[in-house]
Amino acid sequence: MGNLYDLLSQRFPADRNRPCIETAEGGVYTYADLENISGRYAQLLVQTGVGPGERVAVQVEKSPEAIFLYLACLRAGAVYLPLNTAYTTNEIAYFLGDATPRLLICRSETEAALAPVAHSAGVAHVSTLDEDGGGTWPVLAAELEPISGCVPRAPEDTAAILYTSGTTGQPKGAMLSHRNLGSCALSLHQSWGFQADDVLLHALPIYHTHGLFVATNCVLLNGTAMLFLRKFDTDEVIRLLPRATVMMGVPTFYTRLLANPAFDRAACGTMRLFISGSAPLLEETFHAFETRTGHRILERYGMTETGMNISNPLDGERRPGTVGLPLPEVEVRVADDAGAVLPVDEIGVLEVRGPNVFSGYWQRPEKTASEFRADGFFITGDVAKIDERGYIHIVGRAKDLIISGGLNIYPKEIELNIDRIAGVVESAVIGLDHPDFGEAVAAVVVRADGHPDVTDTSIINQLKGEMAGFKIPKRVFFADELPRNAMGKVQKSLLRKTYGGMLTDA
Repeated sequence: MGNLYDLLSQRFPADRNRPCIETAEGGVYTYADLENISGRYAQLLVQTGVGPGERVAVQVEKSPEAIFLYLACLRAGAVYLPLNTAYTTNEIAYFLGDATPRLLICRSETEAALAPVAHSAGVAHVSTLDEDGGGTWPVLAAELEPISGCVPRAPEDTAAILYTSGTTGQPKGAMLSHRNLGSCALSLHQSWGFQADDVLLHALPIYHTHGLFVATNCVLLNGTAMLFLRKFDTDEVIRLLPRATVMMGVPTFYTRLLANPAFDRAACGTMRLFISGSAPLLEETFHAFETRTGHRILERYGMTETGMNISNPLDGERRPGTVGLPLPEVEVRVADDAGAVLPVDEIGVLEVRGPNVFSGYWQRPEKTASEFRADGFFITGDVAKIDERGYIHIVGRAKDLIISGGLNIYPKEIELNIDRIAGVVESAVIGLDHPDFGEAVAAVVVRADGHPDVTDTSIINQLKGEMAGFKIPKRVFFADELPRNAMGKVQKSLLRKTYGGMLTDA
């Protein structure tokens, strides 16, 4: 396996006029369109001076053209770097300074704010791509001759970098190779039984693993079509379900569907498979969904650094409360802090090894080394156990990760921003149960004497200019001090117990 695009294109339908992407508005893009547009975009990348291995940072809205841009980066041998559209200018400045891309492609509406930041970070070129397919990038590419095929790449060459935060608060770039992404797509295509007539209902964002490397790559590898929603909308999903056979979503999607009376067995009449990931699926959601539709949701487990590792079986028992069994070629074990493998039903840290596991963190060799065992197993940081039948249960998270609506949020990053506010002594950020998002962000703040001006509203307003909206606390609570153990570590479990029943939507 070399360039991922070679692997995908070998599976495109012989009739390139078959549909690949159909938008909710009725626009249709064929596989011929995909080849031509991504080929022109790749040609423009080459003419812009983006060489193999150079990064292309992309912060654009979900659109078919954004998919073609991703494929163009593969074809040109570049490294695709997607960024959440909610990230602020300050956050983008960090990513550009760290990844040093040659090119930034953003929305026209953000170009004025991001261009100076990009140039300060040494980014050579800035272009635009808009949700409706407009912008300077497609205009420049329109008259170019598409490149043929793709630039050869070795299996271990980096195809994409996805940023993930951590306990230090500084995001780090996970380098994903062509082999990583290709092996994951092949494994899922086989394990989830993709068929020649499958149509995927695609309602996920495409700036992270789930929507881009799982959903999109599976469809392209299958050579079939996807119904492409710009965002999740319950009514639109229900309207389009009768034309689909597969849907991938986060638990929030399924709770929102269940809250709509129009969602019933008839609406799911053509569906073969519902898949859930990116956050834990509650057992009550699993059972309620089965009662309403007759379908048992297939839950799986993955990470930014690894793609997918584990899945409940397509044919076999899908056990609620578990993420299933290891995927083909993936090895999974549970170990203690010293790396000793634990027996059945013992709780420890989940470790994985396989062709899907990333090569390391961008420009962070020491961090990379600390996250791997000597025998190549990656330490996920998730607390788990393996039962007597081999099913894996995720029972906690060792790194204080909050998952809200399927998005990963790291408390330390938010705490650093809160602690910089004048009048704040210290803070602790926790995740609290939320009926829609699964978890919501809350902050507990110790306020300095003489600072009555530090309020929940003032803190939230200040954070809004510093970070993406999904990271902003839903509630800010105030305390005289934070509870600590004998080692001085903040006891967040006590905070979650204290404030768990006090969360309401802001």
